[in-house]
Amino acid sequence: MESNKRTLIGTVGYQMLGNHSVGPVLLPNIMEMDWPENVVVEEMNWGPIAIVQYFQTLEIPFERIVFLVAIERPYRKIGDITLFQWKGELPSETQIQACIGDAATGVISVENLLVIGEFFKIWPKELYLLDVEPGPEAAGEFLTSEIQERVPKILIELKNISLQEPGKNTDICYLRGDTLFIEQEP
Repeated sequence: MESNKRTLIGTVGYQMLGNHSVGPVLLPNIMEMDWPENVVVEEMNWGPIAIVQYFQTLEIPFERIVFLVAIERPYRKIGDITLFQWKGELPSETQIQACIGDAATGVISVENLLVIGEFFKIWPKELYLLDVEPGPEAAGEFLTSEIQERVPKILIELKNISLQEPGKNTDICYLRGDTLFIEQEP
């Protein structure tokens, strides 16, 4: 059954970083997909503070957010797709200040965005990250063949998470701000 929740699909990531740019590279494909009126697709690289201000001005808040990201994580292979749900909680004040400092200098980081958004209480209960393993960082405007082969699956997963109940056909991992910056084994 399709969800009628007001949903934001956002891509987060730098341009021109090969596989690390999976969100920005796929944004045109995502925008061309057939979405119901309750789904908004946005590029979310305009800085966490500006994004907070955007959310604070919304007359009708989003009930679900899905970010498409590519974060290098240990124990995954290039092209592995992991679904994370944000569970809130804040890191230490020192880490919050570091996130704000990074944001003020233009660093694009989903971790900073999550923490700053949590600090300002802008996130709905349903915030998900569809995270594609990019492998080592490399400059370039194109995705490698490993990621290109996964594009159809990425787009299907994105649509399923956005329109249905997430986790129905996919395992969900959890992220929390108070453990976000601690390296953990799976």
